Amino acid sequence: MRSLESKIGQMLVVGFDGLTPPDYILEWLAAERIGGVILFARNVASPAQVADLVQACREAAPRPILVAIDQEGGVVARLRASEGFTESPGAMALGAADDEMLAERVSAALAAELAALGINWNLAPVVDITHNIHNASVGARSLGRDIRRVSALAAAEVRGFQNAGVAATAKHFPGVGNTPVDTHEALAVITEAPDYLYQYDLVPFRAAVAAGVAAVMVNHVRFDGLDAQYPATLSPRVIGDLLRRDIGFTGVACTDCMEMKAISNHYGAGESAVLAALAGEDIIFFSHTRAYQAEACDALLVAARSGRLSENRIDEAVGRIQMLLARFPANSQPDISAIRQPERLTLMQQAARAGTVLLKSDPAVFPLKPDTNAGVVEFASYLESGVVERGGITGFVARLSARLPQAVCVSLKSADTDAAALERAQQMAADCDVLVLATRNAHLIPEQLDMARDLAARAQQVILVCLRNPYDAMVLPGAVAVLCTCGDGEPSLLAAVDALLGQFKPAGKLPVPVEQLV
Repeated sequence: MRSLESKIGQMLVVGFDGLTPPDYILEWLAAERIGGVILFARNVASPAQVADLVQACREAAPRPILVAIDQEGGVVARLRASEGFTESPGAMALGAADDEMLAERVSAALAAELAALGINWNLAPVVDITHNIHNASVGARSLGRDIRRVSALAAAEVRGFQNAGVAATAKHFPGVGNTPVDTHEALAVITEAPDYLYQYDLVPFRAAVAAGVAAVMVNHVRFDGLDAQYPATLSPRVIGDLLRRDIGFTGVACTDCMEMKAISNHYGAGESAVLAALAGEDIIFFSHTRAYQAEACDALLVAARSGRLSENRIDEAVGRIQMLLARFPANSQPDISAIRQPERLTLMQQAARAGTVLLKSDPAVFPLKPDTNAGVVEFASYLESGVVERGGITGFVARLSARLPQAVCVSLKSADTDAAALERAQQMAADCDVLVLATRNAHLIPEQLDMARDLAARAQQVILVCLRNPYDAMVLPGAVAVLCTCGDGEPSLLAAVDALLGQFKPAGKLPVPVEQLV
């Protein structure tokens, strides 16, 4: 028989800093004050370290717990090759490959590594439809625009994750693609009638539910046509009426992180947790701040003891959580020998190549000839900004220069760029015969776009490599060749280098109609 405190604790999953769980997390797990933990890159150094961290959390808890992670592949991956894990191409690359069996195999391979570490819940796949190209939180994380193909591929990802023993999560319900606002930064509000949701966005969620997805993550967008008072996370109409009644979902409903500004700018941690539980959320995420996590737990207990939050609602949530735990029990003995196996690396390279798209090409220039006087500029990802600050080169140019040693390579940051590095890039662009210009979301970053346009104007010929969203091709016209990787995980960077050097001919098809999305 669980106490009220234990049942409330089941509904909270929290994050923390560090490579080992801090004492308070172990204490909360032991006291059943929380029902699990969520891991981020800040918690990851190596397979052995992650396995030890997960094991420490599990051993502290008197009952099974959830260990969650965002391992979508591509842009959002907490376990990366630099720490010894297998990376995969992301959703848009899988959309470009348009192969359901491939998507299922890629997801199963990712899940096999999670299971080997004792992680039993993946917050993937993203099943948001691409609508607005200015939405920074979707982009290459989306499988595409065509609802039929997105639905089929999303269902394949769900099967892949879950057949390999890890709970999957369809997100971000009921769809975040139709707004330019990133809910990490502000509340997104959609005032239009929700007809488009039924016609487009809900279709992949229905497919994921039909495929047996264990969890659905609800977003922080306010849809005025559904509920003009609350964002979806806190809305009984979105969760109770739309997700439960209309879609027929009976699994675990969870929030996105409640510390995102779409919520935290408008509600305190305690009140937002209570409203989420009242709306029908089963699991509530507070991913960063200990004080907010404690406040949420205390507020839920107060609401339960006062009768504001009924015990029936709590029992309903706990029942669903227990079913998920029974369905996806964690590995009791982590096995790090299963990490980064050669056959998985081969699979990921096959998938990355299948998802690489050649939008435009001049055979006189692409692929690069061994004697080409080439210069290469890469705009760094935020993950690699420290590399640039230390005077190093970033992942794409490092891989290309190793294969094309005569090329002159420069890495730049999108903002606060070192003046000397920019000057080197400008001179190199003017001096080389072909400039390989590798961008990351330049269409969303004015500083990067200005630098990229300047460099392209100085060059004789440009090969544009869009390492994240393909929409950079629309704002950087004039290139003699345009290559889109649809994500910049390790396999996609390697595929881009292989394509540039003629090792294969890209055959992927963009799953978004780039020109029509201007």
